[in-house]
Amino acid sequence: MSAPATNEASAPTARLRPTVVDRGSSGFFQEAAQGRLSVLTCTSCGKRIHLPRPRCVYCGATEPVWEPVARTGTVYAHTVVEHQVHPLFPAPYTVIVIDVDGEEDGVRMIGNLPGRAEVVAGTPVVCDFEDLGVDSEGNAVVIPLWRVTSEGSAS
Repeated sequence: MSAPATNEASAPTARLRPTVVDRGSSGFFQEAAQGRLSVLTCTSCGKRIHLPRPRCVYCGATEPVWEPVARTGTVYAHTVVEHQVHPLFPAPYTVIVIDVDGEEDGVRMIGNLPGRAEVVAGTPVVCDFEDLGVDSEGNAVVIPLWRVTSEGSAS
């Protein structure tokens, strides 16, 4: 896991922090806190359930679990946000949709890259993690942090 982002004064950078105790996504954040990028998976039929839901959309089973996936992928699509929509997200930044390596169509993650990133469909990316500390209840707040890599993606 990478160290928290810091500014020149070595204080943690102000960041929007996700709610990590939400019923639908808390498992994702628990896995991220362990340095794993994970997707909800049906224990009955083995299919990935993405976006997360409380039951399998393929067989109806109700006991899905979070299972690790590759921390590599390729850019499927991207857009540059030029207008600042929140003070903690300075523009410009590049929003990317990532095809996760080794997964079927439909298992895509959303991420962002600073500035006007030089990416096209197929650009290889890798997921690191950013530790944002703990929330008011002591839960770890760790988020995926994507970056372009010069290494080819491992399918």
